[in-house]
Amino acid sequence: MAKELLKDVTIHNTKPTDKDQRLNDGDGLYVLVKPNGAKWWRFDYTFKGKRKTLSVGVYSATGLADARRKAEEARNQISNGIDPSDTRKEAKATQLLTAENESRLDAGLTIIDNFEHIANEWGQKKFDTWADNGNRTKRMLERNIFPWLGSKPITDILPKNILECLRRIEDRGTIETAHRTLQICGQVFRYAVATGRVDRDITPDLRGALPPTKGGNFASMTDPKQAAPLLRAIDDYTGSFIVKSALYSLPL
Repeated sequence: MAKELLKDVTIHNTKPTDKDQRLNDGDGLYVLVKPNGAKWWRFDYTFKGKRKTLSVGVYSATGLADARRKAEEARNQISNGIDPSDTRKEAKATQLLTAENESRLDAGLTIIDNFEHIANEWGQKKFDTWADNGNRTKRMLERNIFPWLGSKPITDILPKNILECLRRIEDRGTIETAHRTLQICGQVFRYAVATGRVDRDITPDLRGALPPTKGGNFASMTDPKQAAPLLRAIDDYTGSFIVKSALYSLPL
């Protein structure tokens, strides 16, 4: 329990001077009285060996009891290994994101940090052709994922939601496409993890949920008459020596 030193009347009656004044309430909490008369609540603390200061409010909008309550909440976070400054920043970022998304929805746009928004951001960084509707990866997402999960915040998406989309692909008899779509979703989630939008990639939870793809042999020459034209084409190849050597080894 912090040792409480201040009284409300003391704060109220303190007059400004030409220098900052500090009125201590104990255990890191104090009022900073500025020369212009403003009275700011401050809370000093140490987190992982670093000295930090947290703004707790402005007197008298934030009274003595409220300031002590906020300081106590911060102390509890510190004791649990949480930096209260980081908590404040995250809360502010969430508020700004909520306001921005409300504006986007009013304008008929998709919200920020939903799956479609993050997938498009990832695609634009990964593919030079992402803006082209002919991009195969983009088409797969637009057909198989966006209609059901595109507008959903990525933090709200569960493995079962992705599996429902994959089952629709499977029902069309294209299991290879289902596996490829799952791989793409995993890349989007890993990008979201790297950019701080979500805590982890959930797609590994679906390992084994889809039937395996059917293996097959690659196309090969079966007519000996085709060998001669192939060898002549390799001989005429004008690329690097390493590639040409590799091509010569293939017929063997």
